[in-house]
Amino acid sequence: MHFKWNYEPPTSERRAAAKELGEKIGMSPILADLLIQRGIKTESAAKRFFRPMLNELIDPFLMNDMDVAVDRLNDAMGRKEKIMVYGDYDVDGCTAVALVYKFLQQFYSNIEYYIPDRYEEGYGISKKALDSAAERDVKLIIVLDCGIKAIEEISYAKSLGIDFIVCDHHVPDDELPDAVAILNPKREDSTYPFKHLCGCGVGFKFMQAFAKNNGIPFSRLIPLLDFCAVSIAADMVPVTGENRILAFHGLKQLNQAPSIGLKSIIEISGLTGRELTMSDIVFKIGPRINASGRMQNGTEAVDLLVERDFEKALSEANHINVYNEQRKDVDKQMTEEANQIIEKLESQKHHNSIVLYDENWKKGVVGIVASRMTEMYYRPTVVLTRSGDLATGSARSVAGYDIYDAVKSCRDLLENFGGHTYAVGLSLKIENIPEFRRRFQQYVNDHILPEQTEAMLEIEEEVDFKDITKKLHNDLKKFAPHGPDNEKPIFCTRNVYDYGTSKVVGRQQEHIKLELVDSKSSNVMNGIAFGRSADARYIKSKRSFDIAYTIEENIYKRSEVQLQIEDIRPSEE
Repeated sequence: MHFKWNYEPPTSERRAAAKELGEKIGMSPILADLLIQRGIKTESAAKRFFRPMLNELIDPFLMNDMDVAVDRLNDAMGRKEKIMVYGDYDVDGCTAVALVYKFLQQFYSNIEYYIPDRYEEGYGISKKALDSAAERDVKLIIVLDCGIKAIEEISYAKSLGIDFIVCDHHVPDDELPDAVAILNPKREDSTYPFKHLCGCGVGFKFMQAFAKNNGIPFSRLIPLLDFCAVSIAADMVPVTGENRILAFHGLKQLNQAPSIGLKSIIEISGLTGRELTMSDIVFKIGPRINASGRMQNGTEAVDLLVERDFEKALSEANHINVYNEQRKDVDKQMTEEANQIIEKLESQKHHNSIVLYDENWKKGVVGIVASRMTEMYYRPTVVLTRSGDLATGSARSVAGYDIYDAVKSCRDLLENFGGHTYAVGLSLKIENIPEFRRRFQQYVNDHILPEQTEAMLEIEEEVDFKDITKKLHNDLKKFAPHGPDNEKPIFCTRNVYDYGTSKVVGRQQEHIKLELVDSKSSNVMNGIAFGRSADARYIKSKRSFDIAYTIEENIYKRSEVQLQIEDIRPSEE
């Protein structure tokens, strides 16, 4: 894929501000300009950005209903009531359940956890789970990463004598469920200063409040921060504000003293001995936790995450790894089939969105296929399959476009839906699919901007190879952890040439290993362009070209800086 480059050269005022800030913090003006583009314009703000402090976490009692939630939990413990920790079957839900369960289990034994079966019970709170909880005399359910729309289910639970504390981060409807407490920073009446916590983050804030109320030292919560980092990375929430603090210290925990379950996943993922990043979570750790809920049952993922014996955890991690390999095969087959449908359906080619349905697709993998279609065609995508009498599926969006609003515009056709800006789950009657497709596509056509339907690279800085020093790379590392709203900076260099030694590499000769020089210095830079072998002929033609890239450390030669090429184009473009 070739991208459209979006680059705005800095104004003279911004250059002057970057130079001044760079001198104050001892950094290159290039990196100081990156800070300014992130809204960080003072020395003190830069220091807070580079050194996120746990004592800067927001007071959890600023969240609506937090005092009520803590009081109800204290009452349940005081009365020796059975407590169930209930969560969604994805990474965010499983890590949230593991975090809350592990923390409370240190102080209270009459507690259990529950993850619904994606295939038998579906998303959210199920009647089957409530009946089972009532039979086992559960009196309080703490639900994580779902529940904000479970009005009927929570009303039914109340009739069974079960109270609910909802910890969710999905967009609520106008009507809220009749729970004892609803912890959700996206509530219309929210007084909490940070809106973008993930489900696990809301669970962490609840435990922080519980600890504060009961005189439990905050240090007891720190070992659980690795769950927060995994959740923030996998759920693609903004890595700013409170999320940046949680992700920063969570990654530190993950690298220095991960929980037994996560340590076993790190080992089977081949990541032992490496400094783990958010990318490692997104591409290696998260998919393995997710695979359990996608292919079988998410309970196995929580079993692993709360496991205390490493040998047992390793065995469970290998089991989950098998699910992940099966998921890859199903994912590949479904993606190929989805591409074939798009090729056959002329109507899909002329719309700014894609809606696909196949009754034989695996329910647990439709979200991944929707993401793949969005990446390939750069259009908001809905992928549906059959589940019982309904069509159920996932919607994924492109950068800058709110797909939740698009799905919500068709709510009268839906049985259920929920999510946020970039990802939505939905279900509808099969006979409603054609009308849903028509209305969804019309809504997207009417509301999406032309630039949101193009594969865009946001270039932050134009640099020459002489600017890329070891100090610049070391300072650049301080911008991590990366994710939405703090993406890894993309640089560009114009008029570069093959040094004469670039070559195609890879098992299927699909990548290019580059050695490049630019027109302004004699510096030779190493680079890798994954999946770009089609550009090799032009590169070897001795003509100049422009590159867009991130600056990385070569994992095989730790002291060496390497460019990871995102796009290549002839200089005359």
